[in-house]
Amino acid sequence: MARLDIKKTYKLYIGGAFPRTESGRYYKLENEKGDLVANLCKSSRKDFRNAVVAARKAQSSWANKTGYNRGQILYRIAEMLEGRAAQFVSELQSMGRSKEAAASEVHDAIDTWVYYAGWCDKYQQLVSAVNPVASSHFNFTVPEPMGVVAQIASPSARLLGLTKMIAPAIASGNTVVTLAAENWGHVAISLGEVIHSSDVPGGVINLLTGSEEELGTHLASHKDVNVLVVGEEDNPKLTEYKTLATDNVKRVFCLRQDACLEAISDLVEFKTTWHPVGG
Repeated sequence: MARLDIKKTYKLYIGGAFPRTESGRYYKLENEKGDLVANLCKSSRKDFRNAVVAARKAQSSWANKTGYNRGQILYRIAEMLEGRAAQFVSELQSMGRSKEAAASEVHDAIDTWVYYAGWCDKYQQLVSAVNPVASSHFNFTVPEPMGVVAQIASPSARLLGLTKMIAPAIASGNTVVTLAAENWGHVAISLGEVIHSSDVPGGVINLLTGSEEELGTHLASHKDVNVLVVGEEDNPKLTEYKTLATDNVKRVFCLRQDACLEAISDLVEFKTTWHPVGG
């Protein structure tokens, strides 16, 4: 019998749930041929504020987990992504990627999650230090997560680009609110479904779809966001974002495209502790 296809509705991923945008707005995602690929939520400022509240609520408990436990959870994301690889290949193909390129990207994304899972309980050993001082003290420098990280993906950030933004940020105990690229929002929300089934506590990762033109300045100016990561150095709004970020001394970083351990160490603060020697 003939039947109608059940078209998927791509929502947002906020606080471990999949709400529709409170504004009720959506935009049509079309490929180069003009074919409709998906209807995606157009996130509002209220959606972003809700995501920041969820991220802040989750940050302390996520940071207090052991690095080993965070590594287990990141590895679980890789496991779940492996099981749904065919779906992501199909979604990447829907926007013009060849099957071979799409499959290669999915495999690279899986490997990236595994890579950062391995660093979760090891990066501290390489970026911390025991500092020489002239007085009778031990002087230690240790990394701590910055807190809530807002992220603006570059227009070309598909599954792998999104993974390279999110994985190193949460590896150290940060929580994230990520605005996906408009043309790849369906891939981002499908990644949210993988995250949702991967033991990641609600609020640790929050994914929004919509327009950087509308939301970018709000990510930069929100006072409960500790750092803003921009996906490309040539973003025309970068100077404006940096200016807005000064209001609460928010740090603004451009994502290092080929970073490894540095992608984690860019998003930690270094705290120094003094401890007296002897009685």
